[in-house]
Amino acid sequence: MAENKKTVKVTQIRSPIGRPGDQRATLVGLGLNKMHKSRELEDTPAVRGMINKVSHLVRVEND
Repeated sequence: MAENKKTVKVTQIRSPIGRPGDQRATLVGLGLNKMHKSRELEDTPAVRGMINKVSHLVRVEND
C-alpha cells in the first residue's frame, strides 16, 4: 500500500558563512551542507518550519 506523500525539493543556494550557528544546524538538519546540493523531503510542518528559518539560504520547489 504505497501512499502518495507530498514532497518538497530544497536546494541550498547561499553559503552559511557568517550566519548564526542555529541556521547552520538547520541546514544540516535538512541534509544540506554544500552549495547547490538538493534534497527531496517529505512536506511536513516540521520541515516547513526549518525551511522558513533558512528561507534566505535555500530555494524550494513543490512537487
